[in-house]
Amino acid sequence: MKSLINGRLIVPDDDGNFKIYSGSLNFDEKIISIGEPVDGAEIIDAENNFVAPGFINIHIHGAAGVDTMDDDLDALKKFAEFLPSTGVTSFLPTTMTMPLEKIYRALERIRIGKNFSDGAKILGANVEGPFINKKFKGAQAEENILPADFELFRNFFDVIKIMTIAPETLNLSLVPNPSSLIISIGHSAATYEIAMAAIERGANHITHLFNAQTGLHHRKPGIVGAALDSNAIVELIADNVHVHPAAQRIVAKVKPRSEIILITDSFRACGIGDGLSELGGQKVFVKGNVATLEDGTIAGSIAKMNDVLKNFCANTKFDVASGVELVTKNPAVELKIFDKAGSLEVGKAADITIFDDDFKIKKTFINGKAATF
Repeated sequence: MKSLINGRLIVPDDDGNFKIYSGSLNFDEKIISIGEPVDGAEIIDAENNFVAPGFINIHIHGAAGVDTMDDDLDALKKFAEFLPSTGVTSFLPTTMTMPLEKIYRALERIRIGKNFSDGAKILGANVEGPFINKKFKGAQAEENILPADFELFRNFFDVIKIMTIAPETLNLSLVPNPSSLIISIGHSAATYEIAMAAIERGANHITHLFNAQTGLHHRKPGIVGAALDSNAIVELIADNVHVHPAAQRIVAKVKPRSEIILITDSFRACGIGDGLSELGGQKVFVKGNVATLEDGTIAGSIAKMNDVLKNFCANTKFDVASGVELVTKNPAVELKIFDKAGSLEVGKAADITIFDDDFKIKKTFINGKAATF
């Protein structure tokens, strides 16, 4: 048993909204109680830092020099073991638009990786492509884009949690609807009308809002307009590169915070620094906090989850407790695991992130075990 004391605990209030609470968090593999320290427990001093549920990253391709698409199980292990240093305790490794056999092998590794004993927990996979529109391919390789055929992935519906589609490229009546599969609109040239029709049919998630999709125009509201005019869940890369701070503020004003999930969309260069890198078989040039393809197209980010949380709170004036909901509660609710994770409540997994006022990660626990970084 461990008792974490002297922390600013971020816990739900009676209405489920996160608030700051002063008290001891007592846990082993699960959270046992919140209040007073337990006699005989190992005492951990949080030193007045924030104590939050472990962050959940639902859209991330890689970090620490490795990528989901690397044909190497050890690379996936290294990926998982790096993420606790960013506050992430569980995640969805995200695939790229590459040859099908390569995607299949990645999904097979992810299926195995769900049983890793160290590092952030792998909850399943996020499949970004190949069912996208060439006009909005972004950093995806055009030669591997395919017409939508969900039968190609039926053998992996047990591991896939999110799948991105361009709804204008297929008959929406053919979209599968397993209860565990989230269909997301992204890399798409869909009109507002097509996007709204897709949302109404259950594609109620938007892949990295604003990026690689039709934007908001007063006569052509596009996918962005549909996202803001519906109850769709939106992903937001709040690295201040992919989405301007003003656009982040607009989303925060228009969307209920329960419909916003912060992501990193990071790739292997995250945590490495400047230089030449790779994404989906393409050269990527990293300088500062910007990563681009040879043609200047912005590629995946190099941001960490604590970075995007810090940026979003600074840009929108969200208080820290409210901001934390966007990287914990909201993804847990959408993935239907909120009964097990996503908040500091008795009976839930002791997935815990401790960070300071500058959002620097001080310590991370996964199932009550302190991660090393």
